Amino acid sequence: MNNLIEKKKKPRLWFQIKKNKVSYSMIAPFFLIFFTFTVLPVLMSFGLSFTSFDMLQTPKFIGLDNYINLFLNDEVFLIAVKNTFILAVITGPVSYIMAFVFAWLINELPRKIRWLMTLIFYAPSISGSAYLLWQLIFSSDMYGVLNATLMNLGITNAPILWLDTPKYALPILIIVQLWLSLGVSFLAFIAGLQTVDKTLYEAGAIDGVRNRWQELWYITLPQMKPQLMFGAVMQITSALGIAAVSINLLGFPSTEYSGHTIVTHLMDFGSTNSTRLEMGYASAIATVLFFIMLGTNLIVQKVIRRVGT
Repeated sequence: MNNLIEKKKKPRLWFQIKKNKVSYSMIAPFFLIFFTFTVLPVLMSFGLSFTSFDMLQTPKFIGLDNYINLFLNDEVFLIAVKNTFILAVITGPVSYIMAFVFAWLINELPRKIRWLMTLIFYAPSISGSAYLLWQLIFSSDMYGVLNATLMNLGITNAPILWLDTPKYALPILIIVQLWLSLGVSFLAFIAGLQTVDKTLYEAGAIDGVRNRWQELWYITLPQMKPQLMFGAVMQITSALGIAAVSINLLGFPSTEYSGHTIVTHLMDFGSTNSTRLEMGYASAIATVLFFIMLGTNLIVQKVIRRVGT
C-alpha cells in the first residue's frame, strides 16, 4: 500500500515541476547560491563538529568529545553563554519593540520629514565610525566624554576605567547594541506600515474600533505579520550573534571575559587570526549557537502568529 502511494506521489511531484518549470528555472540560480553558501557550510560545520581538525591534517572523528568538553570542561564557554543570553534577553525584545515603535511614529510624519527621520535613525547601524564615538564617550582617561562630565559635576574625583572594569562591560554593550539595533528590521517595519490598506481603518471604525491602540492591535499588526516575522528573525540573529561590539569596545578577549559571547568564543578557536585553529571545536560551538537561534526563532514565530487573533 505504501509503495503505491509513493509511486503516485512521484509522478505528481514531477508533473508539478514540469508544469511550473518556468518558475522553478527562475528560482534555480538563487537556490544554488543559497545551498552552496548557506546550507552546505552549515552541514559541513555540523559534520566537522564531531572531528578533531586543525586545517593542516585530515579531520579525525572523535564522536561527542567536542560537545562534552564544551559543556563540562570549558568554563569560558559557560561565561560566554551566560553573557550571550543576558544580552539577547535584554537587547532582543527591547530593540525589536524600539524598531517598531519608532517606525510607527515616523510613519505618521509628512513624507519628506519621514524619509529624513528614517535616515537619521537607520544611519547608526551602517556607520563605520560608531565604535569610535562610543570609545570617545567611555574612554578611561580624564578626557573621555563621560569621565570629563562626571568630574566636572563633582560626582567622581578620578577617571573610571569603563572599558576595563568587568562590572561595566555588559551594561555598556547593552547600551551600544540598542543604539545600533535600528537596522534592517526598522526599515522592514517602515515598509510594512506603508503597505497597510487604509480602507481597513475605515472598516474598523464601522466595526467598533475606537482608538489608535485598537487600530494597532486589530488592524496594523495582523497586516504586518510578514514584516514582524522578518524583523523578529533579524533581531534574534543580531542579539545572539553579538561580537563586533564587544571586540571593538572591550578588546579580544575582554577583561576577565566580561564581554565574551558565544560568537567571540567561536572566533577564538576558529578564526584564521587565532593561533588555536581548532576547527572541529569551533564547529561544535557554531552548531550549538545554530540550534539556540533555531529554537528561539521557532518560539518567537509561534508568538507572532497569535498577534491580533
